[in-house]
Amino acid sequence: MQDKIDQYTAEINAFTPANADELEAFRIKYLGTKGLIKDLFEEFKTVGLEEKRVFGKVLNQFKQLTEAKYNDLKENFNSQLTTHNSQQDLTLPGDGFAVGSRHPLSLVRNEIIDIFKRLGFVVAEGPEIEDDWHNFSALNFPEEHPARDMQDTFFIKKNNGKDDIALRTHTSSVQVRMMENGKPPFRAIMPGRVYRNEAISARAHCFFHQVEGLYIDENVSFADLKQTLYHFVQELYGEGTKVRFRPSYFPFTEPSAEMDVSCTICKGAGCNMCKYSGWVEILGCGMVDPNVLENCGIDSKKYTGFAFGMGIERITNLKYVIRDLRLFSENDERFLKQFKTEII
Repeated sequence: MQDKIDQYTAEINAFTPANADELEAFRIKYLGTKGLIKDLFEEFKTVGLEEKRVFGKVLNQFKQLTEAKYNDLKENFNSQLTTHNSQQDLTLPGDGFAVGSRHPLSLVRNEIIDIFKRLGFVVAEGPEIEDDWHNFSALNFPEEHPARDMQDTFFIKKNNGKDDIALRTHTSSVQVRMMENGKPPFRAIMPGRVYRNEAISARAHCFFHQVEGLYIDENVSFADLKQTLYHFVQELYGEGTKVRFRPSYFPFTEPSAEMDVSCTICKGAGCNMCKYSGWVEILGCGMVDPNVLENCGIDSKKYTGFAFGMGIERITNLKYVIRDLRLFSENDERFLKQFKTEII
């Protein structure tokens, strides 16, 4: 053992590292959990009692020598690094780094919210996993009603009726929760993500984003609905944007309509976005069906109201001339960097 200690001591005294990696290798070799000093202490356990009295002190001194050598070398390296850093020119420009931007869907979502907030609408949210009552039945979708086939649903639990659990197909479920848990008047919008079992293409996806609105009070009329949505379109796409309403059908509104705007891409001349008609449908709307009000505990003889719903992807397509909505979920930096004017 003494011969080993003498040999290691000579090596340590002669050691001069050229860099921090060599110093770390020195620490591991001698002071590491599997280092030479650890081995010497294991060997020390096997020597006789008389030898332990002699080598115990020698071994501790050797360990202290090694630790002192390592600490001195480490302090010397740190001192050199500090001196080097103090000599750097602090006036030099820093390294550049990439700056992120808001997603185009977030930009349009926030703009829609701001427009309706100025009209007195508040923002309401709800769960993305819903039961049959809030997603269908309360909204005038009876069991086995063919209107349920209008929405291809991702079911989590299917039990042919009221116990069904699914990913919500629209944010209308938030309207039901609001009407159940409060009292009129209501004036709110419900932004959120929804899911439908559709084939993914340039015009459709299995998940997308909606903003729905609800206004319930006494003496609310279809004229109020038209004026509200007309104002929204002028604020979003600019004055001069043409609007038209077409009769339609939705189980939860009566009468119902779809609202078109003049195509912002071709300016009405005709393109593939508007199917060469000059018009693009951006939302559905109508007067809340009295059955829906009654399902939620609201007196349909005293209160009336309107509701509307729009896809944020469709609105964004028109606003930024984006022809493939798959781009919104692919995280392609070549696409997203076009919106870098909006800094996070």
